[in-house]
Amino acid sequence: MITTIVLVQADPKAIAQCATTLAGIAGVSEVYSVSGAWDLVAIVRVPRLEQVASVVTEGFAHVPGIQRTQTLTAFRAYSRTDLEQAWAIGVE
Repeated sequence: MITTIVLVQADPKAIAQCATTLAGIAGVSEVYSVSGAWDLVAIVRVPRLEQVASVVTEGFAHVPGIQRTQTLTAFRAYSRTDLEQAWAIGVE
């Protein structure tokens, strides 16, 4: 599974509608409204890398109100659970 994080700047009046529309795109698993320089964070999860391009360049391009995006493709996932399990190996 390929995970991609897409940071989105949107017209302030269209943030809620952008989020709802993005959440309806196949391949988008979650959309968060966030504080800071970006308005939304969309999590894209697809089986093949080629599908990331379709979702982002085709799907996101048709969402009214999006002003700018930045796409970050994840290489490896780390979680607290994984790290705790890794440190616990061999510890009695």
